[in-house]
Amino acid sequence: MRSLVSLRLFSANILRLHPSRSPWLAFQRSVRHQAFDANLDQDQLAEARKWHQSFHLASIPAGNTTFSRSSGPGGQHVNKTETKATTTWPISQLLGMLPKHLHAGLRSSKYYVQRNDAISIQAQTHRSRAANTDDNRQKLFDEIEKLYRGAVPNATDPEKIRRHAALQTAANEDRLNNKKYASSKKQSRKGGGSYY
Repeated sequence: MRSLVSLRLFSANILRLHPSRSPWLAFQRSVRHQAFDANLDQDQLAEARKWHQSFHLASIPAGNTTFSRSSGPGGQHVNKTETKATTTWPISQLLGMLPKHLHAGLRSSKYYVQRNDAISIQAQTHRSRAANTDDNRQKLFDEIEKLYRGAVPNATDPEKIRRHAALQTAANEDRLNNKKYASSKKQSRKGGGSYY
């Protein structure tokens, strides 16, 4: 309770002295010089990076493809054949092939259908069923690549890690030097006596 009262007094003093500042600005940067992926599970990131090295278009499962009549250009061929391909992959099937770090983002895809709990992609740009089916697989591959790039940061190179450690060490030394300077200034006030 006492710390809450002192926090409110501190906030009131900041607002009184600096009305444009938020009272929580002093607490916003409590963790300094932290790497971007410091809060992420490093084991899951390593698993995702290893998985991505072997991920290619052939890794995509076939899915369940249905065909229907296409719309748009194509002349008489469009009216007579069913070349529009709609391919559906159940989420449970895709979760088995993806690393854990990408599981959460799969349901946020623009191709996700909540009613079926599946990814559903349509293609009708080509005049053949096989080409449209391959186009669907390519779209899913591109979507998973996009999901990977958004969820998994690149591995940090050793030089950057070394520079980060040097910055952190310099910041700690600077902080300690400032504390020592402030302490010596207070000590000189206490023991110095009167100048008159």
